[in-house]
Amino acid sequence: MAAGDRSPLIRWLRDVWEIRLYRYTALLLTAALVTGLVFGVRALTREDRSCAAGVARPPGAAECVGVATEAYDFGHAQLRNVVRAIYAENDRLKKDTYVTVALMLPYTASTPSTLSDIQHEMQGAYLAQYQANHSSNGQAPAIRLVLANPGATSEHWEAMVDRLEGMTRGPDRLRAVAGVGQSTDNNKKAVAELTRRGIPVVGASITADDLANGQDGEDPFPGLARVSPTNTDEARALAAFAKVEAGRALLVYDKPGDPYTRTLQTSFAALIKGSPYEPQPFTPPADRTQEGTTANTFRQITHLVCDTSPQTDTILFAGRHTQLRQFINALGTRGCQERRFTVLTGDEGSYLTGDKKLDRSALRHRLSVRYTALAHGEAWALDKARTGGSAADLKVLTDLLARAGGSPVGPIGTVDLADGQLIIAYDAMTLAVHGIREATPDGGSVPALADVGLQWPQVKGSLRVSGASGWICLDVHGNPYDKAVPIVELHPDGGSVFVRIAWPEGKPPGKECLPPS
Repeated sequence: MAAGDRSPLIRWLRDVWEIRLYRYTALLLTAALVTGLVFGVRALTREDRSCAAGVARPPGAAECVGVATEAYDFGHAQLRNVVRAIYAENDRLKKDTYVTVALMLPYTASTPSTLSDIQHEMQGAYLAQYQANHSSNGQAPAIRLVLANPGATSEHWEAMVDRLEGMTRGPDRLRAVAGVGQSTDNNKKAVAELTRRGIPVVGASITADDLANGQDGEDPFPGLARVSPTNTDEARALAAFAKVEAGRALLVYDKPGDPYTRTLQTSFAALIKGSPYEPQPFTPPADRTQEGTTANTFRQITHLVCDTSPQTDTILFAGRHTQLRQFINALGTRGCQERRFTVLTGDEGSYLTGDKKLDRSALRHRLSVRYTALAHGEAWALDKARTGGSAADLKVLTDLLARAGGSPVGPIGTVDLADGQLIIAYDAMTLAVHGIREATPDGGSVPALADVGLQWPQVKGSLRVSGASGWICLDVHGNPYDKAVPIVELHPDGGSVFVRIAWPEGKPPGKECLPPS
């Protein structure tokens, strides 16, 4: 031992240093343990807001929104079969051989009529996916289908759009969004943002004029195509069919309205310009699937209906299906039972075919309710129009549907063609596939995202899509020209009956199906 080590001072300094080192080490270990414990407790107590791959509950929300990339039915058993069919088809696709199309619908909606609509649109989109992948002579690319949910009222559309934009890059190769749902303000915002970001959109059941390009020559939604006619075209077809006279008609409308009801109101008002009667407004809840107090308003309006002259026999209704049902129920108990009335409305009438709250006895009290459907399963079998569509085009879908009860196509759940939603969604998806494949370069397997939306102006003439709902011939703004409009009537015994096909131009398109200048 060296002489310095025996120094009392040195030993004292060494002992002090070792004691402090031990203390500091103990403090650091304690701090680390406390910190780890805090973060561990937070991790254990933090709420898991995920629902499925690509889908989660936003802060403060109970519904699962986003883009489901695995089989997820959003908590609805009635969607389970078709969800499984979609993702079974996706699983069969080989890596790097497909592009993705997202079906945008409000999957977390809860009203029975809306869920039925969603189920049928999913079935139609899936059948078009299956048809594209198995009956197209090996055309590329294959089609993968995913479900995009902006929420029951599309409140969370921004999160969904962000997710969809991310899927345009990488292995998903998203190339289009189809469906969209109803013509609401939130859906209008979603479509505007999707198309602003260069993502093509194919609307299935949207009909609002202000959710379309070409109004006043402007295209606010570049890359948007639609397979359903605008409200204006539906109203023109309805007027040509019913021969509406201004002096014998009364307008009842939603105030302040939404994109669908506002443009339908404008179209109907133009049809009966000069009517001796002031249009009658009603104000529903912001969520128009809710009952609210509008039933009371409609009971009052029925008194005004009876106050009109005996020659008045037509009521034009610009409103959503919940309010339409309330109005019909009120008309069933109106005072002037001896007078006959016909209610004419837009495609929202299709929701009432299975609505159990509808008082069908009202339809036995000299009351008829007719609406413009987006499509109907009996249209082409009963209507012998030589152009604009055909029974053979519809049969392509119904033959596939006949195989969808079991493997390998299905099962896809209970189907119904009466409301037209399955048919129109099939056509929207078919149009999306057409655009994707036309944009794919020779020898290539994946089209550029920007090229898909550029295909819509050429979908006409011999390049038209022969849809199950009728010919899809698009103008340069992506809107269908002179599209077939089935007129359907609610039946007092349940469901509905097809009446006739009507045409916005008053007659079917020519065999060339080329929109005029």
